[in-house]
Amino acid sequence: MNTGSDEPGEVAVSADDETGEKTDGTKDGQGLGSRAPEFVKARRLLHLSWQVLIFVIGLAVVVAGIIMLPLPGPGWVVIFGGMAIWATEFVWAQLVLRWTKRKVTEAAQRALDPKVRRRNIILTSIGLVIVAAILGVYLWKFGFEMPWNIKNQ
Repeated sequence: MNTGSDEPGEVAVSADDETGEKTDGTKDGQGLGSRAPEFVKARRLLHLSWQVLIFVIGLAVVVAGIIMLPLPGPGWVVIFGGMAIWATEFVWAQLVLRWTKRKVTEAAQRALDPKVRRRNIILTSIGLVIVAAILGVYLWKFGFEMPWNIKNQ
């Protein structure tokens, strides 16, 4: 559970490229590493205890999100919330969260592309027509009777 530095107050930062952004996607001034209070980072045992606490809390939230995936609830949102908790202390979680944010932003931009939107609208319309046709045939054949109450099929 190392944050990348043994010195209190230090954060890991990657090299700059031509745009002034770090190679990991951060702006100047934002570093990777622990965001624990300075008095916690100044004491190694307290910092290790802090990291264990953050890990356990994040793990509980991620596990709750995984449980919510097949059950009712906002599973993915809770999982990313747990990752955000981990990202307050661990560099690997910060990098995963930044990668995920970048991929979600790229997917949102692709979804807003007019060709993709047109295709999605056409496919949705075709799907709705098929569902309406199946529903119409069912209502024509059985009326407003529920499927489990139909006798003599």
